[in-house]
Amino acid sequence: MILNSFDLTGKVALITGCNTGLGQGIAIGLAQAGCDIIGVNRSQPLETMSKVTQTGRRFLNLNADLGNIDAIPSLLAAAVEAFGRIDILVNNAGIIRREDALNFSEQDWDEVMDVNIKTLFFMAQAVAKQFISQGCGGKIINIASMLSFQGGIRVPSYTASKSAVLGVTRLLANEWAQYQINVNAIAPGYMATNNTQQLRTDEDRSQQILERIPAGRWGTPDDLMGPIVFLASAASDYVNGYTLAVDGGWLAR
Repeated sequence: MILNSFDLTGKVALITGCNTGLGQGIAIGLAQAGCDIIGVNRSQPLETMSKVTQTGRRFLNLNADLGNIDAIPSLLAAAVEAFGRIDILVNNAGIIRREDALNFSEQDWDEVMDVNIKTLFFMAQAVAKQFISQGCGGKIINIASMLSFQGGIRVPSYTASKSAVLGVTRLLANEWAQYQINVNAIAPGYMATNNTQQLRTDEDRSQQILERIPAGRWGTPDDLMGPIVFLASAASDYVNGYTLAVDGGWLAR
């Protein structure tokens, strides 16, 4: 039965940044599909942990600052020690800084690039090595953005980092498909999360955004559950290097 290919029972998913928002929705969706969850967060994700364990799945939180890559080896070691394996990586953690390009600082550039693309790449590299050592492939899902396709305004380092996510996703898919590792990405549209609070409280800007979205609403974390389960499951075994827009039709208009 085709629906069996979406079943993730017994799989272990490592998700960066699942304390709130999209990451929380991703964790809950994967748990509902059968995954045990390892979260990597700066703070204790109590609400996410509660919602995951309510599905009957296990949840382990590992505290880390993803602004640098030094913690990655110990994170992987702790994850494998606790669960014995990793089957799915979701690189969701990300930050944003808003300022006119004329005034944008080097610090804001570096901090965003370090989390959004440098750590993403080296986390993928470390998990891919774990997949290869396990001998049965795996799934890597990177979280991109509408600004992987568009320029945006007042977010130069975010735009650069998310454009890089799209490109690196393709490169890793090219190199790692031979190991039965699928690398894909999801590009969320305008979602009602902490990252967009500033936009949503600006009535004029919020209205401009809504007028462009054919679905006529901001997205929610629940909107990512189906796509993330698809890309994490056997149903997507022949999907490699693709960035799936989940945007209410934003890019179509």
